[in-house]
Amino acid sequence: MEASVMKIFFIILSCIVIAVIIWFFIQGAASKQGKALGLIENNLASCPDKPNCVCSEHKDDTQHYISPITLTQNTSSALLNLKKVIDEIGGTVQTESDGYLAATFTSALFGFVDDLEIKIDARQHLIHLRSASRVGHSDMGINKKRVELLKQLYKERS
Repeated sequence: MEASVMKIFFIILSCIVIAVIIWFFIQGAASKQGKALGLIENNLASCPDKPNCVCSEHKDDTQHYISPITLTQNTSSALLNLKKVIDEIGGTVQTESDGYLAATFTSALFGFVDDLEIKIDARQHLIHLRSASRVGHSDMGINKKRVELLKQLYKERS
């Protein structure tokens, strides 16, 4: 009798694991729809109430706040360096216009898409960043790690 109970348990467990994996693939496919939010009244969008987003432009949101980069070169040079770093760390620039960049990063396993947005504020001498997952709740800190790596590599090259 115990063997049959164990067999049923493993069948149920296997079904749950398969369902979760299928769900991740569905969410990965869903994340391919859409695009970066873009600038809203010349600011990067604030983060939603989820831990899968970071942004340097909204200091009052301490849960999602990261520091901006100090702009030490002209906007054109900064954008060129940022694009090189984005490419180096596996991103693809989707949009570029007048001191703004939007790029995407896609995870290898399930194909989740994250958006990285960058706004250069030449007046304040700052480069603001926002990185967020398109779907899901948690990103296991990936967006924050990606932005910190981007900041580090950019500073090394400028």
